[in-house]
Amino acid sequence: MKNIPWNHVLAGLLTAFFAVGGTLNLMASPATVEEYVHWGYPAWFPYVTGTLEWAAAVLIALPVVRLAGSALAGLVMTAAGITVLSNGEYAHVIPPAVILTLVCLNGWLTWRSRRKTI
Repeated sequence: MKNIPWNHVLAGLLTAFFAVGGTLNLMASPATVEEYVHWGYPAWFPYVTGTLEWAAAVLIALPVVRLAGSALAGLVMTAAGITVLSNGEYAHVIPPAVILTLVCLNGWLTWRSRRKTI
């Protein structure tokens, strides 16, 4: 277990999460668009979110830009959390908060591994 590169495992899981989430937003169903409109966003905003999620997925997948991907993913999850909180959907803040925590851990692990190589 000690030889498993946990930072790469976590990065892979986050890459998959943001790729799936981005795909779902890029192929937004009418219900998804309706949810965004309910939250006060324009009907085209799921496509912006999906693009940002895919960008985060690609950046997290590539070790050389993983820290930037973690920052972008952190912004996306912070916005998601603020959106549901400001709309009174308090139970829905848990998933973005958990993912934000994992993204922060990923960023820290990436930063720490880079410091060791300097």
